[in-house]
Amino acid sequence: MTWSEMQPLLEQGTLDTLYMVLWATVVTVLGGLPLGILLVLTDRGGLLQNLPVNKVVGAIVNVGRSLPFIILLIALSPFTSFVVGTFIGPTAMIVPLSIGAIPFFARLVETAVREVDHGLVEAVQSMGGGIPTIIRKALLPQSLPSLVSAVTTTVIVLIGYSAMAGAVGGEGLGAKAVTYGYQRFDTRFMLVTVALLVVIVTVVQLLGDLVVRLLARRGRTA
Repeated sequence: MTWSEMQPLLEQGTLDTLYMVLWATVVTVLGGLPLGILLVLTDRGGLLQNLPVNKVVGAIVNVGRSLPFIILLIALSPFTSFVVGTFIGPTAMIVPLSIGAIPFFARLVETAVREVDHGLVEAVQSMGGGIPTIIRKALLPQSLPSLVSAVTTTVIVLIGYSAMAGAVGGEGLGAKAVTYGYQRFDTRFMLVTVALLVVIVTVVQLLGDLVVRLLARRGRTA
């Protein structure tokens, strides 16, 4: 395959990958952030200590994290069809991508929020702050660099998931690699696809690291 033939395929594959990963990241953050905070608040000694709830939520998160994504992708096909009307294509893949990443991100959020100095939480409480105020004024601001790092890691995981989704009806660079690289024995196309994925992951990691450094520097000068 010549470069002129490869270029439109690679461009479309890249756009589809970015589309899936972007929206899956949005849904993952919206679902995983409150879930991770809930795990901290309901744990032993937490502000909303409720061990039965904590154990149930923790078990759900653990099960979600332990399922191989390719199996989850197939198992969720009926639900994906119910939500978006089909189980193939980039829009359909956002559903399993998000569901697969939410438990992973929730654990990262839990770890990040646990690092917040409890003294800051007590200071907000002493000024009459309730749970929403504590979350907004102490937990989220103080854990922000770690949360950004968690989002960066999750985006990279989603890029890998999106490549796997290409093997079972998804679009993106993974689908292009399988269809035009593997099935047609085009090694050059396969290598270029892998190189593009590596570039995307590297850019995401560099941007995430940059934001974390800027937030950390701002925190030291505040």
